[in-house]
Amino acid sequence: MILSASQIRALRQRNDEELRKGNFAKHGYPANTIQDLLQTVEALKSEKKKWKKVAQERGELLGKLTGMLEEFNKQR
Repeated sequence: MILSASQIRALRQRNDEELRKGNFAKHGYPANTIQDLLQTVEALKSEKKKWKKVAQERGELLGKLTGMLEEFNKQR
């Protein structure tokens, strides 16, 4: 199941409310587990952004190298 940003935001808000209730939270509600999962989602988002940036830089570098190789082959 893929959650949209608004669904994740709503889940985080409900979870925060359950965590604030402390001992009065609903029995069996795994608020701490959900909090850990939400933190994992955020960490994955930042990793995805990082690797996307790395891939873009790699593509730009490969383009420059290809251009340099073409120029080198023309001079030969």
